[in-house]
Amino acid sequence: MNILVCVKRVPDTETRVRIAEDGQSIDPSGVKYVVSPYDEFAVEAALRTKEALGEGEVAVVSLGGEDSQETLRSGLAMGADRGVLLKGEVTMDGLATAKTLAAHVEEEGPDLVLLGVKAVDDDQQQVGPMLATLLGRPCVTGVAEFEMKDGTAVCRREVEGGVEVVEVDLPAVITVTKGPFEPRYASLKGIMAAKRKPLDTKEVEVPASSLEVKALEPPPEKAEGRIVGEGPDAVPELVRLLREEAKVL
Repeated sequence: MNILVCVKRVPDTETRVRIAEDGQSIDPSGVKYVVSPYDEFAVEAALRTKEALGEGEVAVVSLGGEDSQETLRSGLAMGADRGVLLKGEVTMDGLATAKTLAAHVEEEGPDLVLLGVKAVDDDQQQVGPMLATLLGRPCVTGVAEFEMKDGTAVCRREVEGGVEVVEVDLPAVITVTKGPFEPRYASLKGIMAAKRKPLDTKEVEVPASSLEVKALEPPPEKAEGRIVGEGPDAVPELVRLLREEAKVL
């Protein structure tokens, strides 16, 4: 089985992000970039699937600039067999990204395409379903766990009050969320091996973005807390403030 995992280079979630002078982008200085955490779940899912089947190939693909090679090397260090950099300009338009990925998927023809349920920078959750629609493949989103069975993928999605089981025929597209697929740490041996694994660069034409960022603004400063009293005598005043000021009651 050939599995293709789409990964994205994103700012580390612990990085303090600053807005650039143009007011429409983030200031990249001092920002650490990592593989989007949900994409790491997808890489781990692909590796475990290959290990369970005892055969196959896991490839990682990323759309971006030369810096995205580092993202791909991280996937290779975890155990992926090869990487492909689709060199092109990244935009916030999920459909433009999906179209670019779809062209590459059609060229490679993998049995299974995996993505993280979302990228932690834009949080759109669009690319996976859009990619599946463009390819004409079945898609299951927000999958915590899945397994291969007689040419199908048996997926488990956590829903309110239980677990939903969805079975789809291959080839398919699955977006993976947090669950049992906890990413493995790359060993020193894996990191060294990643340097020797094939990583191809392919120039691509990314469709023009139909999404325009007008402005970015930092979240409002939190108001300072205040003490309204002590003990049971403070309850009436607290209730009044929650009702009249916070308007949560």
